[in-house]
Amino acid sequence: VQLVESGGGLVQAGGSLRLSCTVSGSSSSFNYMGWYRQTPGKQRELVASITSHDGSTYYADSVKGRFTISRDNSKNTMYLQMNSLKPEDTAVYFCNAVNTLVPGIRVEVWGQGTLVTVSS
Repeated sequence: VQLVESGGGLVQAGGSLRLSCTVSGSSSSFNYMGWYRQTPGKQRELVASITSHDGSTYYADSVKGRFTISRDNSKNTMYLQMNSLKPEDTAVYFCNAVNTLVPGIRVEVWGQGTLVTVSS
């Protein structure tokens, strides 16, 4: 199984981007999917996540009200709509998928990352 991100790029502050994460297999096999971001010298941080069973979402405080996570299992794709972007949102964004459906077994997959640059 592979995760492939797309949609990163350069945008001015206040602009929008939509990231996509496509699963090479079936996205419904992952009960948790999320977006992380990382800047040089800092730890990777969770930006947003979504569950498959009820669509529950989580957002980091820094992106609440500006970012929206969603998933379309029919397309094996997860999205991150990013609005009102700020320069501090500049980072490499990584797609993450976790399967804990089998007790005692955790399967975790990462994408290769996509760069988002927000200019001031």
